[in-house]
Amino acid sequence: MLLGCIGDDFTGSSDLANTLTKVGMRTVQYVGVPDSPVDGVVEAGVVALKSRSIPVAEAVAQSLAALDWLRAQGCRQFLFKYCSTFDSTPEGNIGPVAEALAEALGARQVIVCPAFPGAGRTVYQGHLFVNDCLLNESGMQHHPLTPMTDPDIRRWLGLQVRGSVGHVGAQVVRQGPEAIRAALAAQAHRLIVADAISDADLVALGHAAAELPLITGGSGIAMGLPDNFRARGELAGRAGVWCGLAGPAVVLSGSCSVATRGQVARHAACHPAREISAAEVIAGRVAPGDLADWALAQDGIPMIYSSADPAQVAQDQARFGAVAVAGAIEALFAELAQALVARGVTRLISAGGETSGAVVEGLGLRQLEIGPEITPGVPVMRAGHDLVLALKSGNFGGPDFFVAAAQMMEHSA
Repeated sequence: MLLGCIGDDFTGSSDLANTLTKVGMRTVQYVGVPDSPVDGVVEAGVVALKSRSIPVAEAVAQSLAALDWLRAQGCRQFLFKYCSTFDSTPEGNIGPVAEALAEALGARQVIVCPAFPGAGRTVYQGHLFVNDCLLNESGMQHHPLTPMTDPDIRRWLGLQVRGSVGHVGAQVVRQGPEAIRAALAAQAHRLIVADAISDADLVALGHAAAELPLITGGSGIAMGLPDNFRARGELAGRAGVWCGLAGPAVVLSGSCSVATRGQVARHAACHPAREISAAEVIAGRVAPGDLADWALAQDGIPMIYSSADPAQVAQDQARFGAVAVAGAIEALFAELAQALVARGVTRLISAGGETSGAVVEGLGLRQLEIGPEITPGVPVMRAGHDLVLALKSGNFGGPDFFVAAAQMMEHSA
């Protein structure tokens, strides 16, 4: 294994694995830290954690455990992947994990770049944009767990870390890898936010990072990394042919993002949909088995969702507590995923990082094969002979994503 990656949620990890697969690395995504050595030829390993919203100390401990395993597999470079909207609180977890990994690796300069232009995320003058809006005006300011109220990544990261935060601006990045390397080396800071407004910027940053032990960012920061290994003759080529899978498809949506709520409304207009509220979940008025039976009795692509608007989310959190609401809904989705697969569902589509994490953990999955891309950042993944998944971050995908995902899951390369 050449490149070792640590993702702070499951959808983001599949996004990264998708990026690496597209640019020519044999990539495997692992669910949690494996308890045995890698099996077979793997050039990039992605350890998917569910550490984005847990206590800081736990996130650091899990990330360091993932680093230890990846180092044991022979990795020479490491990437810490987080969301392209930098989902975190002023306490963490991005900054503390990045600092801990840097210290463990003795990394002096560490790029911080959540940009993903293909999904509308760009960084300019240290500020994160979502399409034409600053991050804090994009809807992310209403995120129920990690509300992003400041678009200045330097300032937000500075609240989370012990050290200071540097910056490499777009005017330097546009000059290419040599200029980037010189700018990084001149920094007195360990964590350095890098601007990127195009894929070419991300590739240049990746090329500039050829000798850096640690890079952090969204999946886009990985675009140029395979070239470094390829230039040294270390890549064997692409993985095998992908085969699609037919059978019943069901959508599970827990994301409350603007994009997902639009996708949910669009899908519900044409397909069976069952909304579940925080109140009924906490009161125990919905049973996973009953929901699964309902889904299998429907035509089309049924959807079960808890996605709600910010006002309703705030009301539920005030009434029951944010942790209780999130925990109850995630537990329900975990059990529901089990019930659906037990009843013969072969295509499972999940919207939202926390929801997808609950689904993957509920199904007890340990390794995922990366398949074709549905939309930028979201691949189809094989979880077994009779099950394929699509795990979507909240803000990804177009209006008809759920139908597009179901169709792509049947497609063979």
